[in-house]
Amino acid sequence: MRSPAPQSPGADPTGAEPATRQQASTGPTLPRRTGRLVLRPFRHGDETDVLAYRGRADVVRYMLTDPMPADIAEAFVQERLGTTRIAQDHDRIVLAVEYDGRVIGDVLLMAGELASRQAEIGWVLNPDFHGQGLATEAARELLAVAFGDLDMHRVWAQLDPRNVASARLCERLGMRKEAHFRQDLWFKGEWSDTAVYALLADDWHANRPLSARPGT
Repeated sequence: MRSPAPQSPGADPTGAEPATRQQASTGPTLPRRTGRLVLRPFRHGDETDVLAYRGRADVVRYMLTDPMPADIAEAFVQERLGTTRIAQDHDRIVLAVEYDGRVIGDVLLMAGELASRQAEIGWVLNPDFHGQGLATEAARELLAVAFGDLDMHRVWAQLDPRNVASARLCERLGMRKEAHFRQDLWFKGEWSDTAVYALLADDWHANRPLSARPGT
């Protein structure tokens, strides 16, 4: 994904019904547990695991950052300790992705103006764990946070189209490719394109397994 840090709009409901505003401001239920993963807030002690993937050049190749130096890992974790709720415009939720007791990546949900009820999502995963469906599992749970807990109307992701793995992940999530901007960003010494994928709440709810729907 393009953004490891804020770079675009999204939201939560402050221009929606009061009940929705209250739900969003309290944040999602954490931690989130899937079949194999735990999505949880960052905590002290995660630094070594984070450095193991964010310190790799291949991981950040299509991200708006450089490989993480070892002396930055502590500050990275510290900054994200409390990023667990959407209470005002441009807030973000950043969660560690834990697998078998080890942090193997992180996921992002970033709001824009709350009244728009839209959010950008992103993910980063240690390549040592690729090919097991773990990124898809984490991203699907992130969509459940966005649409289920926070009542978002639209979720979107932006990426470099050369990042084929992330593009395919967006497609597996049911996201539609809405835009392809040509050479819109001067990025790491060259002009690069940006692709935008998005998913509406109605489509997410319609395609959820029956067993995951309330009352079934």
